[in-house]
Amino acid sequence: MKLKNAILFGCAWVVLALGVVGIFVPVLPTTPLVLLSAFLFANSSPRYHKWLQGTKVYKSYVEPYRRRGGITLKQKIRILVITYIAMGISGFLVQKIYVWIILGVCAACQFYFMALRVPTVPEEEDAEADGGPKALAGKATPIKPAPPIIEPE
Repeated sequence: MKLKNAILFGCAWVVLALGVVGIFVPVLPTTPLVLLSAFLFANSSPRYHKWLQGTKVYKSYVEPYRRRGGITLKQKIRILVITYIAMGISGFLVQKIYVWIILGVCAACQFYFMALRVPTVPEEEDAEADGGPKALAGKATPIKPAPPIIEPE
């Protein structure tokens, strides 16, 4: 493995670990970190890039974003509410002015990115992309034929 690939590969693991931590820590943005790790794996190890695309984290956070090109307003509000509740609890528990300043800056940055940088997709498009009830309303559901049964001779 070349030095460049080894560095990219190591960075991919670090960024992916931060993305997984971001699932539980609202201040860390999961989707961008997993996207970055996918980019780094794609440029360092096709094998691990393919592995990442098959993981639950990738399918839950990155795949819907890539398929629809953004997230719904409902998802944005949910993300902001959960994050601001966690930040509020942290600010209440740690009565330090510098912590409040850091949390305030993080909250402002997150609001900026959610409001202006992350595209908002309509709910209908969201439901259709996921095959939800709105996508099935008034449409006949196609039935896939069963694979042929091959009996041993």
